[in-house]
Amino acid sequence: MKRVFWRVAVGLLFLPMSVMAEVELKVATWLSPAAAMNKTVLPTWGKWIEEATEGRVKIALVYDLGSPNSLIDLVEDGAVDGAWTYHGYFPGQFKLTSLAELPNHNAGSEAVSVAHWRIHEDYLAGAGEHDGVELVGVFTHGPGQIHMREPLESLEDIKGKKIRVGGGIQSAIGERLGVTGVAAPANKIYEMLTQGVVDGVFNPMSTKTTLKLHEVAPYTLKLPHGMYLGSFGIFLSEDTLDGLSEKDRDAIMAVSGEKLSAMAAKAWADADDYAEGVAREKGNQIVDASDQDLAYFAAVTRDLDQAWVESVKDRDVDSKAALKAFREEAQAYGVGNGQ
Repeated sequence: MKRVFWRVAVGLLFLPMSVMAEVELKVATWLSPAAAMNKTVLPTWGKWIEEATEGRVKIALVYDLGSPNSLIDLVEDGAVDGAWTYHGYFPGQFKLTSLAELPNHNAGSEAVSVAHWRIHEDYLAGAGEHDGVELVGVFTHGPGQIHMREPLESLEDIKGKKIRVGGGIQSAIGERLGVTGVAAPANKIYEMLTQGVVDGVFNPMSTKTTLKLHEVAPYTLKLPHGMYLGSFGIFLSEDTLDGLSEKDRDAIMAVSGEKLSAMAAKAWADADDYAEGVAREKGNQIVDASDQDLAYFAAVTRDLDQAWVESVKDRDVDSKAALKAFREEAQAYGVGNGQ
């Protein structure tokens, strides 16, 4: 019996790790299963993780665990192993990440997202805004555009209009454009537009399909790089990562970070392109902003850079250097990658 025991024990030592310790990471998510994040980004990342760990680690998406502004707490408390959310849902906590949301970066969302990760690592991580969880990716949605119930002759004509805004940079831009900002969750936008509570909304093009804006806001004024970009983070539990082998931790991080950030932004940009095509097929009028519109927008938003610098003074980072480096990284990446 002793010989049998030791043969079994020795045999177990040589079993593949995928047999001995397969781990499934539960990642909390939101939005519909058809959204780019759930249809493309997280499944692709999960495939990368499974391949990188030779099948030892997989992910499983978990819906409806809580509102987006509760998901970081769920990760930190160990209720789930990972999650993603919008930084703007945490006013006062994530000041530095709003760097990516500023207008006038003159680069696409993928380029901005790569810069977002690099500058976070080089300048911002030490401020500890993500303490309690492991940040594994940062990205932005596509350019925020203006979607209206009725057409605008020019950008200046938006003055006095009632516009649903999502807070943060969006609200600051709305103030400078002279709109009456109306705060409301995204799931109320369709109803508000239908009932005429608002005249329009600031949102990325993808919401033409995901929120069915093509039905209720068929007129869009489109800026080349939008008015703003929304900053999102992808997180993993520190305890979960500590429970993995060093080999698997390193493998996961190798397919996260900049690689994950770029892939996420590209998926959202692709969703924008698809939604714009659908909207045009449905008869929506999507008009490119004129040179006069762009000059006006640049002028009224020029002070936002300094406003951001002032807002993060308590974070003990070189914010001016970070902003300068951010734009240099985004524009250099954009030139090399058609962004």
